[in-house]
This record gives sequence, structure tokens and C-alpha cells, in this order.
Amino acid sequence: MWQQQLITLTPKPQGFHLITEEIQQALTALASVQVGLCHLLLQHTSASLSLNENADPTVRGDLQQYLQRLVPEHAPYFQHTYEGADDMPAHIKAALLGTSLMLPISNGRLALGTWQGIYLGEHRYQGGARRVLVTIQGQ
Repeated sequence: MWQQQLITLTPKPQGFHLITEEIQQALTALASVQVGLCHLLLQHTSASLSLNENADPTVRGDLQQYLQRLVPEHAPYFQHTYEGADDMPAHIKAALLGTSLMLPISNGRLALGTWQGIYLGEHRYQGGARRVLVTIQGQ
């Protein structure tokens, strides 16, 4: 069985956001899959997807602070600044973290570890609604 679905996430401010529940609630097809794979593709170049700590919100803040220092806004060497000071740094952060995840499905659920959650890294101040193309393969 193959299924594909486009999920539109609610707009979020710059930072890291747990979207595990938002993704799982939209994926009604998961319930019928006993064993499979779920591929998530974020269809944007200025945001990212990652899998990380889902319990302590300070992890999200620390990730944000670290990336802000690693890829600062207003760097004099950036040429791609047409859409604002956060634009090129957002592209670099998305390239570093990636825009896709491949997750196992087991017994109708995403088989994440105890402390794992799906993060949207919103790297723009006003990124707007983000689209995630989900492809499910399984039986």
C-alpha cells in the first residue's frame, strides 16, 4: 500500500516547534498500517524538520540560540538578502538540518523513541503556513 497526503501546518514564529501531534492527527491512514515507513518532506527552503527531545522545552530554546550564533543575521558576506536579513540564514539552517525525515510505522503509529518528537525548525520571522508532503508505504 502506498498513500500520499499534503499537510498544511499552522503558521509558527521563528524557533523550534514540536509538530508530532499535528502530523499524527492529520494522518488517518497510519491506523491501517501494521509495518511500514513514513516519509515527511517539508516543501520549503527556509525551514527544517528534525527528530529530537520532546519533553524538555529548553532543548528547543537551546537549539534556536545555537543556530542563531552559528548563522547570524546581517552577516556582511551574505548576498542573498532580497527577502530580509533572516532569509539567507534560514536557507543555511534548513540545509544544515534538512527538510525530510524517514520514520518507521509500527502497529498503526509512528514508532518514535520515548523522548523523540518531530520538530519544525521555523527559521524565518514570518514563514507562514508550511506544507509537509507525507508518503506512507506499508501493510
